[in-house]
Amino acid sequence: MTVQDNKKKRAANAALRYIEDGMVVGLGTGTTVLYLLQAIAASKINILGVTTSKKTTVICQQLGIKVTDIDDVDHIDVTIDGADEVDTYMNGIKGGGAALLMEKIVAKNSNKNIWIVDDSKVHDTLGTFPLPVEVIPYGSGRLLRKFEANDFNPVLRVDQNHQPIITDSGHYIIDLHLGDIINPQTLADYLENQVGIVEHGLFVDIVDIIIIGGDSVTLKERQTQLK
Repeated sequence: MTVQDNKKKRAANAALRYIEDGMVVGLGTGTTVLYLLQAIAASKINILGVTTSKKTTVICQQLGIKVTDIDDVDHIDVTIDGADEVDTYMNGIKGGGAALLMEKIVAKNSNKNIWIVDDSKVHDTLGTFPLPVEVIPYGSGRLLRKFEANDFNPVLRVDQNHQPIITDSGHYIIDLHLGDIINPQTLADYLENQVGIVEHGLFVDIVDIIIIGGDSVTLKERQTQLK
């Protein structure tokens, strides 16, 4: 296990304190969440999971974690997910695993959101990690040209056979290589007004707690959490 893997596992294990028997828990996607799923299974905590990807569903089934559809629960107590990058204002970029649409749906329907990351994901501003944008296939070439005209440096995400990656919802991903994102909310507003965009990977004012795995574990919490 690498140093980074140990940091991810440290953050994931720390998240167990926010999970109790009987909770409905949103379960994210990615390598750090895998450590969380393993920790939940090992702890024997009895939860009902709402997953953010088909991949996470399969892993839960293999580990014996019960899952259900988001439309079959009346609430989600807490969602725990990873992030590809977070800034000092607790905004994030997600979607490196092509699950951003389902991740945002689950997050927006949760009472509390927690991200688990290793310390390499924390930066002063967003933009080091490319920003994923989920788009419908029809007209995606026109969106690419529009992004190019705006100097967003777009790249259609493809597999090893140079075919477009297809999300669980049947869409394409365009990654925007932006550099520093000085105003994430302004960019989010722009993207949300473009026809053909299903969702973007900017998660602004969504997370409540960020658990950061480093040599030790540190927490970032919204001020409203500290009253």
